[in-house]
Amino acid sequence: MNTAIVIQARVGSSRLPGKVLLPLAGKPLLERMVERVLSISTTSEVVVATTWGVEDDPIRALCIRMGVRCYSGDPLDLLDRHFQAARMVGADRVAKIPSDCPLIDPAVIDRVLGFHLDFAREYDYVSNLHPATYPDGNDVEVMPVAILEIARREAGRPFEREHTTPYLWERPERFRIGNVLWDSGLDYSMSHRWTVDYDEDYRFVKRVYEELWSERRPVFSLGDILDLLRAKPEIGTINARYAGVNWYRNHLDELTTITSAQTRAIHAAPSS
Repeated sequence: MNTAIVIQARVGSSRLPGKVLLPLAGKPLLERMVERVLSISTTSEVVVATTWGVEDDPIRALCIRMGVRCYSGDPLDLLDRHFQAARMVGADRVAKIPSDCPLIDPAVIDRVLGFHLDFAREYDYVSNLHPATYPDGNDVEVMPVAILEIARREAGRPFEREHTTPYLWERPERFRIGNVLWDSGLDYSMSHRWTVDYDEDYRFVKRVYEELWSERRPVFSLGDILDLLRAKPEIGTINARYAGVNWYRNHLDELTTITSAQTRAIHAAPSS
């Protein structure tokens, strides 16, 4: 199958504006993220899906410099953006990966893609999120483009358009949903936060890069990060108050397959 890995990215983040351009080891966060995705073993084409706004010109320039395809579309309709990006490169299946996960392990991407290929006749949608077990920030969702097109055609609620895939995984009676659990047997999804949404998240990721990144070994693994956190547990406290916080908390009254146990409110900031 021809696979498009679509990385959604825009400059105008509401909580941490410009986060995809913040520096990590001397290059923009998005560039470090794309480097990690490009290092996977599965044959695929990486596409950055941004908006058509002029504020996202730096993302288009970054893609040109890296030699990566870029699709520009509706700022709010990410469902259409993912579909159009996949169609632009003639893909049969699409993998959705957020741009705010610059610690994502390429081996995790390969594992979810491999599962989807091995069981392509059995599942319409495969992820490592339902339920999640990996540290937050290793999000991979895979589906045939034909299935994504159904969601694009039928999804009507704003959060279904914004978050791309809820129309699918919220309907297990209609779509065959597959999930890849972390083979460690552990569940760090609510305790280890490796995604970037707030300033503390960025400071955490920046520290990890300072400790682990090198030109000799630019792509470090999930295991390397866990070893670092065991050796220097103070690093994990940098963004600990956001552990378990995700977008689900704002839509629990609309979601039927997500419970309050899978999301948390933001903890108060520690007093200085």
